[in-house]
Amino acid sequence: MKVWKRAKFLKKDKNIDLISKSYVNYIYKYGPINDIIRKYNINPSDIYKLNQYTANRIAGLIVLYLAKDTNRLNDIVLKYNTNDLLVSEIVPEIEGYIER
Repeated sequence: MKVWKRAKFLKKDKNIDLISKSYVNYIYKYGPINDIIRKYNINPSDIYKLNQYTANRIAGLIVLYLAKDTNRLNDIVLKYNTNDLLVSEIVPEIEGYIER
């Protein structure tokens, strides 16, 4: 049986910068992006731009979530719900599951 160990924020004032950077590391750190970087010899400044862009977008979503602005979050879903992105079946992947 897998059990999710929940992480809770201890303070009322959440550090959006820290959270965003951590999420970018979580998304890219050990994924296929490293293989892509090596394969295509991607410049470190381009990697920085990608990470910064992703962190800024995540920070924006966090701000909307903390503000409980569900209308704007839903607007984002509706605006970007297109078939432009080539993705097969979505399988939620969450680090932190432990075997019991």
